[in-house]
Amino acid sequence: MDHFIVSARKYRPQTFKDVVGQQAITNTLLNAIENNHLAQALLFTGPRGVGKTSCARILAKTINQDGNEHHPDEDFAFNIFELDAASNNSVDDIRSLIDQVRIPPQVGNYKVYIIDEVHMLSQAAFNAFLKTLEEPPKHAIFILATTEKHKIIPTILSRCQIFDFKRITVTDAKNHLMQVAIQEGVTADEDALQIIAQKADGAMRDALSIFDRVVSFSGKNLTRQAVTENLNVLDYETYFKTTDLILENNIPQLLIEFNQILAQGFDGHHFVSGLASHFRDLLVCKDQATINLLEVGQQTKTKYLEQSQKASHSFLIKGIELANDCDLKYKTSRNQRLLVELCLMQLASILVDGEKKNDKPYIIPPSYFKEKGIKPVKIPSEVKEKALEKTETEKQNSALPQVEEKTEPSATTVSEITQNKDVKSDIQKDNPKSTITTETPVVVEKKPGLIYKERRTSGLSLSSIKKKKEHEESKEELIIDPKNLPKEKFTESQMQEAWIEYGKMQDKKGERIIGSMFAMNIPTLDKDCILLELPNQSMKVDMEAAQSGLLQFLFKKLKNYSIELKIIVNEEASKKYAFTPQDKYEKLREKNPLIDKLRSSFDLDF
Repeated sequence: MDHFIVSARKYRPQTFKDVVGQQAITNTLLNAIENNHLAQALLFTGPRGVGKTSCARILAKTINQDGNEHHPDEDFAFNIFELDAASNNSVDDIRSLIDQVRIPPQVGNYKVYIIDEVHMLSQAAFNAFLKTLEEPPKHAIFILATTEKHKIIPTILSRCQIFDFKRITVTDAKNHLMQVAIQEGVTADEDALQIIAQKADGAMRDALSIFDRVVSFSGKNLTRQAVTENLNVLDYETYFKTTDLILENNIPQLLIEFNQILAQGFDGHHFVSGLASHFRDLLVCKDQATINLLEVGQQTKTKYLEQSQKASHSFLIKGIELANDCDLKYKTSRNQRLLVELCLMQLASILVDGEKKNDKPYIIPPSYFKEKGIKPVKIPSEVKEKALEKTETEKQNSALPQVEEKTEPSATTVSEITQNKDVKSDIQKDNPKSTITTETPVVVEKKPGLIYKERRTSGLSLSSIKKKKEHEESKEELIIDPKNLPKEKFTESQMQEAWIEYGKMQDKKGERIIGSMFAMNIPTLDKDCILLELPNQSMKVDMEAAQSGLLQFLFKKLKNYSIELKIIVNEEASKKYAFTPQDKYEKLREKNPLIDKLRSSFDLDF
């Protein structure tokens, strides 16, 4: 059995031309080498698996080549030193590196030091490295690589020439995987490689690892179904089917489809975010200029174009808004499944029979599906024959009309309640010659010898609701004329009762300081002017802050809108002291000297 080498190692780039998706950086490095304009310290930064270390190794080999005499198998291992800063991050490790830098190369022109994960170096190691990094020997070049540039101290960054590696696009990753599949003899669908490239999230190393895993699962024939099953991802077909159900307003089947997705082990959050992305892709297909933004295969792109013709622009905008709102609320929701189901029902209710509903949240009622094909509930024939003599409670719970007996053989006018589909069908069944419209009364032809009963609208009918609304609108509202405000007379005691009541209201609201001020300071009345005397200025400021609400309360309570409040500060007012027991006793003795005899007789304390 041959030793297996993973694709990430087997197809690691050996030249700058092999590097995927970093043409700007590779061209810059090649021009710098050709023009002898290479900096002494380079910093390669970017996400994982985008080619930072590979470019560093290629650069280290390239700068030691002498013209075109380089052979692919030539080894410059003595000139390339790789240091893992994650495990060699102390000051001693950096000092050892500095000692090696002084020795010139034995083969080639340069000694290249590649320090991977350089952000893991300690603060002291960074400081020890500063001088050598700024002024290294002419034969030394440092290449630092990191995924977290923000963790490197600014003094290191200022000494390096920085190259920002970008994420590899889905198209570039898919094309590279196609070449790898050809070399490996694997037959792969374009959509299958597209899914792998999207799952890799811009990292070529991850894409090759996923490719190896899926090939191990499905063999030499790589299909879209095998990839979605192995990676446990929702493919395009799921979202196409879901969107079709939404456009058809088929809420029951939509909920069943979501239940099947959950039964397969998929997360509802992943489904909602993917649905929002699907709506975005459909919106992109609306304009010919933006179709190139769609990163899918040609067959899938055709399906997107077909479905985008069914969905309107306003529907897609509203759908993206609802799906994103559900995405944001998902983690904080206690019933996450219900949240997604409500979102799906609202999505299916955006357009009903081709017409857009209002912007408020709306869900199609069950009666809509009843009209679309579910067999309606039949009214019992005995109920129709006996005219439904019900109690008042049954009348409120029923949409059937209230009846009143008539013996005259004349035409009967059917009320607007017959707009209900079931009642219409029943009347037409009993009276084949009758005609029913929703705008004008209906005259039913009567048969001789029969007793007919007039049907009136019930309390839940449209006409009764309309009449009730008209009755409410016809009621006279009590409007106070600002030019003729009430000015009823009131007494001082009535004013003081209202004053104390307002203070208690403030105390219940939590404004205890204001409430105590109203309880301790009772005003007097001078005609329609309320006089309030306070002992200091600070209390006046607090009272003036509460004055607006107080006057509004007194206006309505006393029915007098001419009341005024006048606040006076009297700093010479008698102060209230906290008396000791002895002070209280002295005061009592001044009023009644016999209390001293009482105390001495019973030998009491103060």
